[in-house]
Parts: sequence; C-alpha cells; structure tokens
Amino acid sequence: MELDLLTQVLRAVFYTFILISVFLLLGTYLRARFKVFQKLFLPASVIGGFIGLILGPIVLKEYAIVAVPEHWITIASLLPGLLIVPVVASVPLGMTFKSGDKSSGSSSSNKTLIPVLMMFFMLAIISASQNFFSLLTSFSFKNFFNYEGIYPTFGTELSAGFAGGHGTAGVVGNLLQSTFDQPYWNTAQGVTTTTATVGLISGILIGIILINIAARKGYTRFIKSGSKIPVEMQTGLQKDTITQESAGTETTNSSSIDSLGFHLALILMVSGMAFGVTYLFKKYDILILNLIPEWAYAILLMYLVWGLMQKFGLAWMVDVKTKTKISSTLTEFAVVAAILSLPIQAVFAYILPLTVMMVGGLALTVALAYFLAKRFFTDFWFEKSIVLLGTNTGVFLTGLLLLKMVDPDMKSPVLRDYSLSYSINSIISFIVFPLSFTLLINQGFVSGIGLFALLALIFLGLLIFTTRKNKGAANV
Repeated sequence: MELDLLTQVLRAVFYTFILISVFLLLGTYLRARFKVFQKLFLPASVIGGFIGLILGPIVLKEYAIVAVPEHWITIASLLPGLLIVPVVASVPLGMTFKSGDKSSGSSSSNKTLIPVLMMFFMLAIISASQNFFSLLTSFSFKNFFNYEGIYPTFGTELSAGFAGGHGTAGVVGNLLQSTFDQPYWNTAQGVTTTTATVGLISGILIGIILINIAARKGYTRFIKSGSKIPVEMQTGLQKDTITQESAGTETTNSSSIDSLGFHLALILMVSGMAFGVTYLFKKYDILILNLIPEWAYAILLMYLVWGLMQKFGLAWMVDVKTKTKISSTLTEFAVVAAILSLPIQAVFAYILPLTVMMVGGLALTVALAYFLAKRFFTDFWFEKSIVLLGTNTGVFLTGLLLLKMVDPDMKSPVLRDYSLSYSINSIISFIVFPLSFTLLINQGFVSGIGLFALLALIFLGLLIFTTRKNKGAANV
C-alpha cells in the first residue's frame, strides 16, 4: 500500500512538471508570435504561468479549460520553495575574484572600485527604501485603518518582487514555510509573484518611455531618438545560426559522465547537504542556526565545496555557462509553478494596501534611480540610472535589457560596474533577508530598515564627497 501511494505521488510530481513544460512552451510561442508580449518583453515563463492560471481551476474553478487535479496545483505551489535551493546553491560555483591590473597602478583600481561601490550602495538604498515604504504602508493599514488580516511580514513582498523578481517568490515561500512554519506562506508567495509581475512590466514600460525622452533630450551617449530594438530581443528567438551562442563547454568526457549531468549532480549534492544540515539543527533545536533556511546553508556549503575544488586543482571541471544554464532552467520552472498556483483570492484580499504599496514603491524607485544617478555620476549617468531602475523593478536581466537599449554595443563601462555591484548586493541580500523576517515575525518594527537606508546614503555621500574633494585637490 505504501509503495502504491509513493508511486502515485511521484507520478503526480512528474505530471506537474509536464504541465509546467507545456505552459512554458506555450509562453515561448506567444512571446514570439504576438506584438503585445514583445513590447512588454515578458519572459515566456511569466506568459505561460499566467495562461495556466487563467485557464486553470484557481480562476475558472469548475469551468476550468485546463482541468487538472487539485494536488497538482499543491505540488506546483511547493516547487518554487524547493527549486530555489539549487538555484541559490549554484551562485558561488565558478566564481572568481580577479585582481586589478597591477601594471596600471592603484589609480586604475580606484577608478573601477569607486563606481562599483557607488552603484552597490545605490542598489541597496533603493531596495531598503522600497522595504521601508512598503512596511510603513503595511503598518499604517493595520494600525490606523484597522485593515484586518495583515500578517506580520506583509510588505516585504514589494522589495522581494521588485528587486528580487519572480524567483524570489520561492525564497519567500521557503522561508515562511520550512524555517518559520507560518501558515500564510502560500499567500505571501503569491503576493511576491504579483509584485514581481507588476514591477517587471512597469519597469520595462517606464524604462522605454524614459529612454525615448532621454534620447530626444540628448542624455543618451550611444543612441538617438527613434532607434530600433533588435528583432531577436523582441521575439526571444535567435534564428540566425551564425549568431547563436554555445550553452557551455564540455568539462567531462561523456564516456564517463555528461558535463551537464556532472554540474547538475554537484549542485543537487550541495543542496542535499543543506537540507541535511537544516534537518539536524531543527531536530536538536540549536538556537539561531535552526532559523536559517536551507538555501542560505546551500550557498555557504557551495562556497566551501568550490574553495576545496580550487585548492585541489579541480576548478577546471566547472564551466560557468553550464552552471548558469542549469540555474536559469530551474528558475524558469519555478516561475511558471509560482504563477500557476497563485492563490488569487487570498491575494485580492489585500488589493488595497497592495496597490498603494506597488504604486508608491514604483514612484519611489523611479525617483531614486534618476536622482541618485544624476546627482552622483558624471559619466554615463542616464545609462546607470536606467540600469538601477531595471534591476530594482525586475531582475538582473531587466536591467541588462534596458542597458542594451541605450548602449547596444556595450561600449560603456556600465555593464562591468553593474555586474560587480549586483553580485555583491545579491550575496549580502541573502544574508540580510532571513534576519529581516525574523525581526518582523517577532514583532520587530521597520525603523531598522529605514536606518540602514539612511546610513548607507550618508556613507555614499561621504564617499562621493571625499572622492571629488581629492580630485579637486589633485587638479589644483
């Protein structure tokens, strides 16, 4: 009997992945076929996920066009929290820290370091400001407008969705379910998915509008008004076989193990170690350590494994492109699953504070991205502002997309500064994120987040002031 039950569960999981795959392919087709999706630059995973949600039992209930069993939807709601563990675990794998060119001296290093630090703090300030505003909105609705049902962490979804993207919905769900055992985890995951979708669409649309205005005013360095976006970027398809890029390098011989299989096995092994460590800490109720989520242990363990591989001369076995393709693939499935299982009725219960939170957060993000970049950068300030806007309303690729619109050939150093600052910001965010949830669930208040933003802004101001003062003194 137990074997039959296990077989049924495994079949249900397998069928759920098949269902997700169908909607992922449908999203790919719709993106390539219809202009509306091309102009919004919506990923296939988002399109497919919403098609599944609209046609499925959550929206249409007994009239569902895609009538799938309820337990498939339950499995889909659990997948983002599980898949995000190997996605996060893969981050340190293949990471290198290149030192600056020694022949160029310290001044060259400073020229690289200063803009990277400036952009890092700007990313942190915007994200922290989003958190402060959204949690203040949550606090206001709960205490001044007597809005019932607002859970302790409501508000964190704005920055998680805007600055984190759809993949972060799995992080939120995983944290609240497995680490803090909160019953509202699925609702919070759904709210994060909602903010991520609104942020992605709004960020791209506003970004395109701002780029057109900036091109007319002469703010952009590399494009003029009326410049066209490449067809490949619009459709999401790379038809030209000459320009198609390789998905990675074979680091193992397939007579032993396929290179893709090796990378996936390595990532899943470390993920399994993380689940094992979490289980032990919870079983023996070790304080503090039992509150850290699996994905946080996964990233720490991968740093250890990658460090050992480098120490024993095995770094050549890891191909960064292959690793990235695996994490990107898992993210695609996680995004479709999160949207497909979106608890839309629960999310609509928070529609008023959620709308205020998203509209206000969006306006704040646009204003800060424009002001900070124009105030503190002298070279390529608009290109940097559009990157700040893109990544704080979507994901890294959204910022990259908007940057490619204003710098098609990537002639500016913005991509370098952006990539490095985003990497630093992501690592620190993985550490801070669980701590903020711990404070909020234990009735912590939002002032700590606001204080962080203020201190970061002061530090940034002092950094810029000192740099400019030194430059001025050198020119005298």
